[in-house]
Amino acid sequence: MNPQQITVLGATGSIGKSTLDVIARHPDRYQAFALTGYARLDELRALCLRFRPRYAVVPTEVAARQLQDDLRSAGLATRVLQGTDGLCEVSAHPEVDAVMAAIVGAAGLRPTLAAVEAGKKVLLANKEALVMSGALFMQAVRRSGSQLLPIDSEHNAIFQCLPSDYQRGLSKVGVRRILLTASGGPFRQMPAAGLVDVTPEQACAHPNWSMGRKISVDSASMMNKGLELIEACWLFDAQPAQVEVVVHPQSVIHSLVDYVDGSVLAQLGNPDMRTPIAHALAWPERIDSGVAPLDLFRVARLDFEAPDEQRFPCLRLARQAAEAGGCAPAMLNAANEVAVSAFLERRIRFTEIASMIGDVLEAESNTAADSLDAVLHADAKARSLAEDWLRRGGR
Repeated sequence: MNPQQITVLGATGSIGKSTLDVIARHPDRYQAFALTGYARLDELRALCLRFRPRYAVVPTEVAARQLQDDLRSAGLATRVLQGTDGLCEVSAHPEVDAVMAAIVGAAGLRPTLAAVEAGKKVLLANKEALVMSGALFMQAVRRSGSQLLPIDSEHNAIFQCLPSDYQRGLSKVGVRRILLTASGGPFRQMPAAGLVDVTPEQACAHPNWSMGRKISVDSASMMNKGLELIEACWLFDAQPAQVEVVVHPQSVIHSLVDYVDGSVLAQLGNPDMRTPIAHALAWPERIDSGVAPLDLFRVARLDFEAPDEQRFPCLRLARQAAEAGGCAPAMLNAANEVAVSAFLERRIRFTEIASMIGDVLEAESNTAADSLDAVLHADAKARSLAEDWLRRGGR
């Protein structure tokens, strides 16, 4: 049997690297077909030298020429493409079997949608694709017959705990609610007054997971959990009221499904993204991920608490956007991306992330997300309003 050909969108990020680690453990089953990167192009070059993909994709023409020259000098036949068109080409290529969609943020929407429309097996780590255009995205999945498998540890856990026919409707398969776990991030126990002065370094120091800077800040603000709530609604055809967030500091239980008969099924494991990646790559089979077995005696205890939406208003804003529907989630995501970038650049305080997002959502009326153009227009408008907010210095 020939190895499956895998495109890794966002190969230099934490998810991309974990995916390549799993691929390297099973060279008889998987082969890197295309690798893409945005800023860390030296790392992308090193990955190309190691995995020898058919294609590589970078953001600009200048970067493409440089990488192409470097790879030719090293004796590689890898073809280097550029920009969004290049990303879409390697996502929809007829020889590709599966696409790891791990580009962070709105930039991942078009290539992920291209993979879906081409009927590929899509390993979805880019939650923003569903947050921004959930209805359009899921319509494309149904229309093309694409196989959509969640990579976020929480959604992968839910997928594992649901019956195989869950797409008939949660109530029809006896599901009462989905329990979406959250670690609480690095500031779970910090007094609310102390959040004003936290630094980007503190926000990026997650207690359990090794992640990129943007998602680390989202975890610290609990916006990440809000985005995951919206994603869960689209993945599992759930209403926002059917998804409850539970803070679980140990990050051992990755999520749970509560059934009407009183059963609660949970998926447990060490906090390592190679577990959901290996699960989705091989599904419905199981393969070695390289993750150590869970030692329950070492874990010793599992704690749970309700999230404090007053201290972490981003979670409340995300739930409100989910309930509003339309383009509200796309605007929420866009404003958050601008706010997080500003915080990492030390232009705003941590507590102003939620303030900016709330002001943007109040300033712009919600519209129907009935086309990709409408979604992208709402995204652009929210970014413009967020930049105006920064120039004004707030309200």
